[in-house]
Amino acid sequence: MNISDIRKDFPFFNRKQPFLYFDTACMSLRPQQVISAMNDYYENYSSCGGRSNHDLAQHVSKLVGETREVIAKHLNAKSSDEIIFTRNATESMNILANGLSLQQGDTVIVSGKEHNSNLIPWLRLKEKRGITVLITPLLQDNTLDLAELEVLVKTATNLRLVSMVATSNVDGVTFPVANIVKIAHQQGALVHIDGAQFIPHQKADVRALDIDFLSLSGHKMLGPSGTGILYGKKELLDQLDTYNVGGSTVAASTYDSYELLGVPARFEAGLQDYAGIIALKEAFLYLQKVGYGFIHDQELKIGKIIHEGLYADSRIKVIGPQDYTQRAGVFSFYVPGADIHEISLLLNNTYQIAVRSGQHCVHSWFNANNIHGSVRASWYFYNTEEEAEIFVKAVKSILDIVV
Repeated sequence: MNISDIRKDFPFFNRKQPFLYFDTACMSLRPQQVISAMNDYYENYSSCGGRSNHDLAQHVSKLVGETREVIAKHLNAKSSDEIIFTRNATESMNILANGLSLQQGDTVIVSGKEHNSNLIPWLRLKEKRGITVLITPLLQDNTLDLAELEVLVKTATNLRLVSMVATSNVDGVTFPVANIVKIAHQQGALVHIDGAQFIPHQKADVRALDIDFLSLSGHKMLGPSGTGILYGKKELLDQLDTYNVGGSTVAASTYDSYELLGVPARFEAGLQDYAGIIALKEAFLYLQKVGYGFIHDQELKIGKIIHEGLYADSRIKVIGPQDYTQRAGVFSFYVPGADIHEISLLLNNTYQIAVRSGQHCVHSWFNANNIHGSVRASWYFYNTEEEAEIFVKAVKSILDIVV
């Protein structure tokens, strides 16, 4: 595939008023294949899945099953039963946090650069049940301190889980997942990986990596908003408690008892977002068609242009390692003394460039480093080198105004 053909698949690029979209770390654009799949559901077979036995419902059930199979194969899961549909990675992590039955004296280890979705659930359990939450520090370049992680894992009391982001939404840095898993498993701890920013950009084999649990969001990888996945090894999911029960989760019930269904049904309470789930399959298939090699190469081309154009500018502070290849798909910066939101609005209002400004749901890291926030440009394989050059010129022009 080439970039011009790819952009033809995305209706966004056919806008009458061109707009440069550099906010993929928040939400990706969608190809027509995903949009058409959603529309097809609502127009032609809008019905319940897994309940009624008429043709429309059976068709929905079949397509939902196909999505589960495609995702399982994409991640190299043992079985499609290891794929649980959720609303997003946040819900996936809350299912895990509430299902592990952690109690006072249990320990969870996270990194110093976690999204709130992989921090607050554990802090809440600390508050409610008295678990211990340990933070693995980062090195000076904002990468993970593996040596310190190993020390924490070996010395932690009753360590139950190591839960870490794979790729950071702050700076695009990817942690060494295989090393994290090995260190944790050597001490008998389970591992959960926040893959929301990881799976859209890199191939992940959950069996080769030996990951116990993995969370991801569809909206960051071409899929519909309101779709997500919790992957878990079947034997671990079978032991996981569920807090959201009701329709579709039980085999039978009486006035004083009930029998839960097996995995994955017992974690998918109520009617699901069938249109979103069906369209999510198209998102995975599209990524497979494009290929992670192309995604990686295109993101690095754009990152190189932005890095060479802005990293050495003394007026800005770039978050993350000096090596731009370690900040894949993200360029996050701030200007001492300047308002990050003003910079973001100037990019939007003057140059029609969409970026994000703020603390990106990683308040803990920004507060620990006494940084008020950053302007974050994040791109994907559908962005072009020409757009990167436009972005660099726009930022330099704005710096002349705000500094």
